[in-house]
Amino acid sequence: MTQPDMNAILQQAQQMQAQLQAAQQEIVASTLVGEAGNGLVKVTMQGSGEVTDIAIDPKVVDPEDVDGLQDLVLAAFQDATSKVQALAEQKMGPLSQGFDGLGGMGF
Repeated sequence: MTQPDMNAILQQAQQMQAQLQAAQQEIVASTLVGEAGNGLVKVTMQGSGEVTDIAIDPKVVDPEDVDGLQDLVLAAFQDATSKVQALAEQKMGPLSQGFDGLGGMGF
């Protein structure tokens, strides 16, 4: 059985590290919008998790139903968070799978 070429393995690892860093930068630079109530409440979130805007349509502002508005804001926030997680998995998933085949070294 031949030994794996360590230089090739190191080069592969460096390429994967660069790809991971690029994917992380792309995620952080992304802006995603979570919505609830058919778009009546929107939360804008950076890929880093920072919330940069909340938009609430005046139609849902009812002083008699504050709980409903709170539920919509929470749902929009959760939607935005899910979108950030999905983006991270989309960008990072294929890269993390690449470590399985890194020269058969079990990384």
